[in-house]
Amino acid sequence: MRLLPYGDRALLVELDDTAAVVTVADLVRAHPAAATLVADVVPGARTVLVVARPGVTVDQLRAIVPAHKHRDRSDPGACEQGLSQRETVIPVVYDGPDLAVVAALTGLSEREVVAAHTGTPWRVAFGGFAPGFAYLVGGDPRLRVPRRDEPRTAVPAGAVGLAGEFSGVYPRPSPGGWQLIGRTDLPLWDLDRDPPALLTAGATVLFEEVR
Repeated sequence: MRLLPYGDRALLVELDDTAAVVTVADLVRAHPAAATLVADVVPGARTVLVVARPGVTVDQLRAIVPAHKHRDRSDPGACEQGLSQRETVIPVVYDGPDLAVVAALTGLSEREVVAAHTGTPWRVAFGGFAPGFAYLVGGDPRLRVPRRDEPRTAVPAGAVGLAGEFSGVYPRPSPGGWQLIGRTDLPLWDLDRDPPALLTAGATVLFEEVR
């Protein structure tokens, strides 16, 4: 873990992996002083940006960052006081064009791929790529598959995919190289919603098969 000043109003926490990012972000949000010291917590793939409220110094932010990234990840404080209790169920039709490819890459049957994807809760680690796109982690490790060798020039909105340790749902039509295993009609980005993004950092996501 490295703690770096990000100007005079924020602290950048550099970490080794996304799992540590989720843990540190949870613990910062759950800290008793977070409500008075922290304006925002912005996780990335290997970083957490902790933004101070007006009048709060970077040194004050340092005091609420967990001293070690390997602090017990089952710490009940992060679950009880943090934001990780938000839960969203995403209904999915598992008929994606890469479902058979994922089955071959993992050694699972197509039905076992679906069972693995729906059988474990996922967490929103961070957002990026497009408005409303969330990088989900914590799923069944058997589903770790590489991106496609040749990205598609057009992936439809609602496509559910896998790439590396992540799962995700495309919020709008766009190019993309993830392995597509299904689709959902649930809108991931809606400007009439507050917030517009359905999935925000720290939330829990459950995929549910529909036919």
